[in-house]
Amino acid sequence: MKNYLWIGVRLTLVTLVFFAGIYTLFILGVAQMAPNQGKGIMTESNGKKFYRNIGQSFTDAKYFNSRPSAVNYNAAGSGGSNKGPSNPEYLAEVQKRIDTFLIQNPEIKADEIPADMVTASGSGLDPNISVQGAKVQVKRIAKARNIDEKKLHDLIAQNTEKPLLRLFGPEKINVLQLNIALDKLK
Repeated sequence: MKNYLWIGVRLTLVTLVFFAGIYTLFILGVAQMAPNQGKGIMTESNGKKFYRNIGQSFTDAKYFNSRPSAVNYNAAGSGGSNKGPSNPEYLAEVQKRIDTFLIQNPEIKADEIPADMVTASGSGLDPNISVQGAKVQVKRIAKARNIDEKKLHDLIAQNTEKPLLRLFGPEKINVLQLNIALDKLK
């Protein structure tokens, strides 16, 4: 019995040293080679600093709306709602988001709203929306800013990120970058 106990203690110590020490230092080293040394990608606009890879809340009619957040855009604790697609509370929450989106964008129909504009991501902090999610907001923003819709469509095209290697994942738009570019638009 002592022999098995000693083997268990040694295995615990080895895994503790490896995962708490060596592995952690390896990940820290990899992060140091990443842009901004793994501290996130910062963007500055009008004297304020923002993290480009964390979702931001935009509710003003003159800006593109972000994807809804299950954690109210609080980066300290990411997470989804964990409610299934048949959960009555979840369905009511999504319907409320659809109704709000239709009030803000009266020119569109409910079936034209992309799913990402009324459902939160798994982390609740997704900084991106789909290209269609941006396009359905063009009429509202054009009216609020008194800008030609074609300029907004061009801005969307300029800020569209292509899939990785043009194969993996959908096209997407970082809402923060798009809204900063929108503010610079004349």
